[in-house]
Parts: sequence; C-alpha cells; structure tokens
Amino acid sequence: MTTNLTEKEFSKHVGTKFQTAIDEREIQLELTEVKGYLPGENEQHGMERFSVFFEGPGDIKLPQQTLRLQHEQMGEIFLFLVPISVNEKVFRYEAVFNYYK
Repeated sequence: MTTNLTEKEFSKHVGTKFQTAIDEREIQLELTEVKGYLPGENEQHGMERFSVFFEGPGDIKLPQQTLRLQHEQMGEIFLFLVPISVNEKVFRYEAVFNYYK
C-alpha cells in the first residue's frame, strides 16, 4: 500500500513513527512537523511545496540519501532525507517536496 505524498496526508501523521534500517539496524523516526510554503510573488503557481521533518536517535546519524520508510497507515514510501541538526538526544531530518499539483 502506498499513499499520496501530500502536505495534507503527512499532516495527518505528525507524532507517529516511521521505520527504516541502516546497516541492518532498525531505526524509528518520528514525524515531528509538516511545513507548507506559500508561493512567492515571482514564483510559479499551482505547485505543491512543503517540507516534512523527522527526529531520530541521537546515537546514529543517517546519511543524506533516499531511504525506504515504513509507516502503519501510509505504507512503504521512499524519501530523500537530509540531516539538518543534532542535539544531545536526537538527529533532525528534512525531506522537501516541490511538484505540480
């Protein structure tokens, strides 16, 4: 089962866990935020633009790459995640979406 990867769909699942694996280690990522972007004055309209943010364990940094994520309701999805910050407890990751509706 796969789901449409829209801002609306991701927003339904803020606070839930996504499973992935790296080097045979199972890792849980929590979807913590969905941020929509309004088009600027000189930007093309009719685009879906948003970012999704995940937090993962602070003891392992996932590389910047496309990862297979599994979610109880959204099913299997593939996202290009970029590590954007770290503190003593969590790494934070972002996936950016920019496509025609």
